[in-house]
Amino acid sequence: MTDKLIDSGPVLLDLADDGVARIRLNRPEASNGMNVEFLRALHEAVLHCHAEPRVRVLVISGEGPHFCAGGDVRTFASKGEALPDYLREATAWLQLAISALNQLNAPVVAAVHGYAAGGGGFGLVCAADLVVATESAKFMSGAVRVGMAPDAGVSVTLTHLVGLRKAMEILLTNPTLTAAEAAEIGLLTKVVPDDRLEDETLSLARSLAEGAPRAIAATKRLVWSGVGAPLETRLPEEARVVSELSGTADSREGLAAVMERRAPRFTGK
Repeated sequence: MTDKLIDSGPVLLDLADDGVARIRLNRPEASNGMNVEFLRALHEAVLHCHAEPRVRVLVISGEGPHFCAGGDVRTFASKGEALPDYLREATAWLQLAISALNQLNAPVVAAVHGYAAGGGGFGLVCAADLVVATESAKFMSGAVRVGMAPDAGVSVTLTHLVGLRKAMEILLTNPTLTAAEAAEIGLLTKVVPDDRLEDETLSLARSLAEGAPRAIAATKRLVWSGVGAPLETRLPEEARVVSELSGTADSREGLAAVMERRAPRFTGK
């Protein structure tokens, strides 16, 4: 059974009994290009996930032929001299959405087909915890090509994903990366045949949903918080988290399952 939490508008959200929530970017006629209305809806959908304790994993995908082509350039062009004010609002909503995804306890899996471009599409890929892409998917920053700079945190996340030199190359020269090229530099988790995206993504999501949610959330937080931080500043936090988790019912269940040679049954307690 699936609950339709948001069933209309530019962003859809549903939640299945297995704990897998799905955000669907729903402006296929515009290649899921992001405008202010869209970005407000995206932020709202992510906040729904924060407020719903049943969410174990969040999958983000795009309706139509593309994952997300970035900002809605037609809307941007129509603003004329008012564009700076419009982009300040759009960027603020995009930053809120990206931050909310990063702070979500549940891991975020991006399922990418077609193009993932600009601060919207490329930014969501960089902000996700795991990324599954089709063999025909394409990736591009595109910001400087239209006289803009990267947003959605890409200037930070991309560098840590692929390294400084490669990030500079991608952001300054705007190559269109194939899925194979994106996987080779560490941008993707997995590349799958085009007709297997749904099955492979849900298989990964469901396996994560069966894990110990507090341990997964703590691990996600440790990894993201450690980006760019000196090792010695993170060791005490690791030790604190490990000690805290060792007192949970899930930790005891995990140890018992190993000793009894069976699959664990995690409850989130």
